[in-house]
Amino acid sequence: MFRIGYLGPKGTFSQEALEEYVGNKIHTALDFGTISDMLHAVEAGSIDEAVVPIENSIEGAVNATMDMLAFDVDLKIKAELLIPVNQHLLVKKGTQIENIRYIISHPQPFGQCRNFIDTHFPKAVLKYSYSTAEAASEVAGGEGDCAAIASISAAKVYGLDVAARNIQDTDNNSTRFVVLSKESGKRSGFDKTSLVFSTEDRPGSLYRILDIFNLWDINMTRIESRPAKSRLGNYIFFVDIEGHIEDEDVRDAITMVKRKTSFFKFLGSYPRYRK
Repeated sequence: MFRIGYLGPKGTFSQEALEEYVGNKIHTALDFGTISDMLHAVEAGSIDEAVVPIENSIEGAVNATMDMLAFDVDLKIKAELLIPVNQHLLVKKGTQIENIRYIISHPQPFGQCRNFIDTHFPKAVLKYSYSTAEAASEVAGGEGDCAAIASISAAKVYGLDVAARNIQDTDNNSTRFVVLSKESGKRSGFDKTSLVFSTEDRPGSLYRILDIFNLWDINMTRIESRPAKSRLGNYIFFVDIEGHIEDEDVRDAITMVKRKTSFFKFLGSYPRYRK
């Protein structure tokens, strides 16, 4: 049976992304405590695919996913999904708002809800968890002096009350998830290709690489930098472009990029998400 992993436990946005991706396909869903454990499981063959967050519209890149793709595993993106993210303040039944001393969540939701926390709970202690669902679970087993920032589905799974709804700083909050496996996605005619590379330490090196996409009339939809982990000041660059590796212009452009980079890794071609 098809096995797919997500960042658990039950009730996370990752599980919502998984359910949208698999639809009615027969599968076994396995939850993991960390992105690292999940991606190593795909590489080892323990599971076939994994659904992981890669960027948020408010907080930007999910660094754990990007660093794993660049340095630690040899996996490909085969699909992407865009999930609207509505954050809620969840409490154990009977909890009084004035008694909340701790707020628990994943670092990303804390960043997405800064204004709400600063306005309503300026003295609360923030405690970090591996996932929003884990935070909800901890609140469910707590003493009634803590709250979680998580989803409505987490409230249902762990029997929590919703003390405040839609507490994110903007209504246009969404997270992009990618599905990772050992193979790229199939060509659909409406595709995206992801790359990561580093440049030579010379003036204009990055410009000369990016200009290749311009010369081949390829639209670049995203560029993100991360430390190369070699020495201070060295960076790698994640780039998304429109098109599939099987498209002649994309293939030729990537061939040229490879020649001008000091490090290059193809992260996959896959269908662009359609709402």
